Amino acid sequence: MANLFCKQAQNYVETRPSYPEDLFRFIASKTPQHDLAWDVGTGSGQAAVSLARLYKRVVATDTSQEQLSFAPRLPNIDYRHTPPTLSPTDLHQHVAPPSTVDLVCVAQALHWFDLPTFYDGVNSVLAKPGGVLAVWCYTEPRVDPAVDTVFWRLYTESGRFWAAARQMVDDEYRSMLFPYDPVDGEESTGPFEFAAERAMDMGTYLTYIRSWSAYQTAKERGVELLTDEMVSDLEKAWGGDGKAVKVVRFPIFLRIGKVRT
Repeated sequence: MANLFCKQAQNYVETRPSYPEDLFRFIASKTPQHDLAWDVGTGSGQAAVSLARLYKRVVATDTSQEQLSFAPRLPNIDYRHTPPTLSPTDLHQHVAPPSTVDLVCVAQALHWFDLPTFYDGVNSVLAKPGGVLAVWCYTEPRVDPAVDTVFWRLYTESGRFWAAARQMVDDEYRSMLFPYDPVDGEESTGPFEFAAERAMDMGTYLTYIRSWSAYQTAKERGVELLTDEMVSDLEKAWGGDGKAVKVVRFPIFLRIGKVRT
């Protein structure tokens, strides 16, 4: 998937939501220490920047050098380009030594991972006791009833172009394997619900759709999801000349748990 994401890295930066600060405050409140966080699949660093305000040091990794090139540079964030899989030795050498990480987080990327392998790596680097894994996804945006009606027609038509892993997002991470214990003060590992918002005009909203992996896959197969008719219907639903700025809301679903000892 890294090659696919390279094609849309700029679109990601321009249109993807910034995660709300209450999400990070909730996560940080569940880790006993705040020395080191590992942001896996950091992309262009949206989560890493917020983590850097709450943790002394952040290691942020991604398989896409193109996406990393758009990430903001802060003195306590160490961005690292990694291969899709890391041996235990490489993980401990290039990310963190065993049992030293207070928080591992994955923002909108866990569904691309081989989960058993990933969890083995997480368990090896999380501090014991108390190390926390936090993973979240955001589902499709909500604007208003008129726009959303057209959008869901488009999303349904895009279904055959999404990778099978997308089902985990549509399921809001509810049924996925998550072998961790509830963090202190919680009865379950979630999902806990948050929301991100971003102001968009019509052009930015269309750019967001073009940043989908499904849109890129459809284009490669000679299919244009944003047909003239679809764009026209979205424009009518948006109202005016499309320059009106609307608040686009992205529901967020967080799973969080502490390492078992």
